[in-house]
Amino acid sequence: MHARHDPRSFVDELIVEKLGTRHMVVGDDFRYGSNAGGTIKTLRSAGQAHGFGVEQIAPFVFDGVRVSSTAVRERLEIADYPGAARLLGRPYRMMGRVVHGRRLGRALGFPTANLRLMRRKTPVWGISAVWVHGIDSRPLPGVASLGTRPTVNGVEPLLEAHVFDFSGDLYGRAIEVEFVAKLRDEVKFDSLDALVVQMKIDGANARDLLSKVDCG
Repeated sequence: MHARHDPRSFVDELIVEKLGTRHMVVGDDFRYGSNAGGTIKTLRSAGQAHGFGVEQIAPFVFDGVRVSSTAVRERLEIADYPGAARLLGRPYRMMGRVVHGRRLGRALGFPTANLRLMRRKTPVWGISAVWVHGIDSRPLPGVASLGTRPTVNGVEPLLEAHVFDFSGDLYGRAIEVEFVAKLRDEVKFDSLDALVVQMKIDGANARDLLSKVDCG
């Protein structure tokens, strides 16, 4: 939203009118408004004019790395899930409510819990070994595909998680999918039969990998 507002209207319309802000705490590299034109200096000036305080916090460095959303995203983009977890202080997860899909996975022998993405772009892509939270008292192992499903001419990005040895109804249920390790990129197969062969391989690889690591 802030990208559509110049710095002044961002403060006037959002920070003051909509949020009624009394005090803001921002990072040392905080920018706001269209073209990131607003700085901490201009924000403090606006705060003096509108009666809200601005507190700047120092960067947090962990293991020699400045912790930031950019640093986390960079690690997720190269499937360095352990590295992202170290910066976050917890494993990276995506959460949402299970929605109805085309039931193709079930027809192919791999029923999936489908989550629509809450953002247009995601740093995570492809096929991964995962832990699925929110179904049982403990996380359950599985394999997940995050992509557009090119083999069946899909368009909308979708997270599809197949939970091993589970056959219950999850529609409408809130779950979290924790990414443990990337297995491969998403590719388009020549046939559904070829896709099923690869899904079986992915499932076996994910089971083997997860059997050797602790659940999150």
